[in-house]
Amino acid sequence: MVLINTEKYIAEAKEAMKDSNLQKALSSFQHRIGPATAATYQKLPEGPELRLKAHDMRMRAIENLDVLLEVLADNIHRRGGRVFFAATAKEAVDYCLQVAHQHRVKKIVKGKSMVTEEIGFNEALIAAGIEVTETDLGEYIIQLAREHPSHIIAPAIHKTRKDIGRLFADKLGIPYTDDPPTLTQAARKALRAKFMAADMGVSGCNLACAETGHITTVSNEGNIRMSTTLPPIHVAFMGMERVVASLEEHDILFRLLARGAAAQNMAGYVSYVGGPATSDQSDGPQEFHLIIIDNGRSRILADVEFREMLCCIRCAACLNVCPVYGKIGGHAYGFAYSGPVGAVVTPLLVGINRAKDLCQGETLCGACQDACPVNIDIPRMLLALRAKLADGDKDWNVVRNSLAEKVAFQFWAWVISKRARYDRFLQLGYLAQKWMPGADGMISRLPLALHGWTRSRDIKSVAKASFKKRWQNRQS
Repeated sequence: MVLINTEKYIAEAKEAMKDSNLQKALSSFQHRIGPATAATYQKLPEGPELRLKAHDMRMRAIENLDVLLEVLADNIHRRGGRVFFAATAKEAVDYCLQVAHQHRVKKIVKGKSMVTEEIGFNEALIAAGIEVTETDLGEYIIQLAREHPSHIIAPAIHKTRKDIGRLFADKLGIPYTDDPPTLTQAARKALRAKFMAADMGVSGCNLACAETGHITTVSNEGNIRMSTTLPPIHVAFMGMERVVASLEEHDILFRLLARGAAAQNMAGYVSYVGGPATSDQSDGPQEFHLIIIDNGRSRILADVEFREMLCCIRCAACLNVCPVYGKIGGHAYGFAYSGPVGAVVTPLLVGINRAKDLCQGETLCGACQDACPVNIDIPRMLLALRAKLADGDKDWNVVRNSLAEKVAFQFWAWVISKRARYDRFLQLGYLAQKWMPGADGMISRLPLALHGWTRSRDIKSVAKASFKKRWQNRQS
């Protein structure tokens, strides 16, 4: 079952802001990774302008997806691999279940993959009686805690080492300790046994290259390499937008991905996979299956206003600088994707009305675009989503969010369209504010629905005369 709790965004965000451990962890992470990523862009041999070139590459790939995916599939078929195009999350999961049942799979080891979170993979396979073990350390911690990841690259960022120590003592049966190396070794020992007993390995796909017919996976722990080479069957899940045309473009995007994700020149473990092991290879799976997932992406592709979002390579750079994510963490977003990327992608995938609070909760400060390795204009798309909520949209089945809000803004537009009208409105505001609570030239509470503006701040009162009027008086 796919987890979608976007309706709880506001309530979850309020709870997260009360969590001092989470606030400390997020602040520390963002202060380290955000500036470091910006610095690595400056040190690129081609300069930070490479991000603009990468954006053009991604847009060309998105606009030619049909051709690139066909070339990718043909090249993988030539190496003995199998490719399945899944229109929905259910089709993707059902295909994997079919392969698992065909080979009597009982145990699966899995590398970290956000697209499998999107389609509810773990829950579906476990419900079918198959053991699924996350092998990324952060994901393993989250799985033992029966939670969902709160960050794309740091899924257990909301856990302290004491939390993990208690969790491992309970689930792994080791003496309690909060020493990170000891906890890591305990996880490594437990996971090694899982690797050796697995019947199938599952991974995601960071990038795929149509020209060479391979997918690339990256990690800093080596767990994905173990998951994809030790079991006899490897099934990879890939969002259909994650393909690039050539190895040259792959190289550029791969370097930017490592910098955007963790301010690294290169990830610790990089694997190119294009099919099953050949007769002259000592390791690798006997079967390789690539599941290419649509699950709503074609609809995004068809809309020129949101097509750019498919350029995203899920590096999490936007999460690492977003002031909103830095206060509420990932669980508040109620879906696989959090932060600015989630605020755009999630409404488009699960319903704009259903996930309306996500796009309305961002600040539009632009930090996400500045950090993005492919320079995606996320603020523009956030505004586009808000516009659909304000006016409704038949193509996206959006119902107008608030008629009263729309009328209020139309009234404000009418007021400011003429100077004399605006001046009279200010004069009325100056008179009305005398009945509003406040002191020292500040208003502490606005009336009715406007109270939201003063819930956490005071605002300056309206001056008796506007700046223009005062200037005219000064000149005369």
